[in-house]
Amino acid sequence: MEVPVWNMEGQQVGTVDLPAEIFEAEVNVGLMHQAYVRQMANARLGTHSTKRRGEVNRTKAKWYRQKGTGRARHGSRNAPIFVGGGVAHGPKPRSYRKDMPRKMRRAALRSALSALAADGQIVVVDKLEMEQPKTRAMREVLGRLPGEGKSLVLLADRNEPVERSIRNLPDVRYLRAMYLNIRDLLRHDRIIMPLDALEVIRAWLGTER
Repeated sequence: MEVPVWNMEGQQVGTVDLPAEIFEAEVNVGLMHQAYVRQMANARLGTHSTKRRGEVNRTKAKWYRQKGTGRARHGSRNAPIFVGGGVAHGPKPRSYRKDMPRKMRRAALRSALSALAADGQIVVVDKLEMEQPKTRAMREVLGRLPGEGKSLVLLADRNEPVERSIRNLPDVRYLRAMYLNIRDLLRHDRIIMPLDALEVIRAWLGTER
C-alpha cells in the first residue's frame, strides 16, 4: 500500500510503501476484541475488598434474648441484613489476568493497523522534531497534517521536546512505537508516525518470531 509522506509544513514530499504483511492483513474483528478485553482486564488492579460478617469489628454477643420479645430470632449483629454488618458475597482481592499467545496479540495489532490504513487514518511524516518544547507550535504542526480527531503520535525513541510539546494537547497522545497496543490504536482517529517509527514497526511486526 502506497501512502503519501508529509513534512511538518503540511506538504507532501514523497510516498512510502507500507508493508503489506502489516498494513494489508485480514481484518479480524473478533481477534481485536479479544486482545482489547485482555489488555483492559490485565490493567485492573483487583484490590477491591469487603468485610465478611466474621471480619466486622462489632460485638459477638447475642443481640437480645431468644424468646419473649415477639421479634425474630437473631444472634450477632454482624449479619449482612443489619446496617453495619458484613457484606454477603462481596468482592475480595483477585487477579483478572487473561493470557493470549504472542502470535495472536501481534495478529490483532496487524488487523487494527490494516483497518486504520484502509480507512486512511494513518498519516506518515518524514520527521517530527522540535528544538524546544512548544505546545502551540506542535498544535500548528499537527493541524497542518491531513485528518482530524483524536491523534496518536508514534515515536521511534525518546524525544523529550516532542513529548513535552504534545503533553498538554487534550486530544493528542504520544507513544513509543515499541509500546504500540490495541487499546490505543482503537481509541484514536488518526495515527501519526514518522518514518523512523514506521521502521520500528516494520522490524517488530513484519516477521513472525
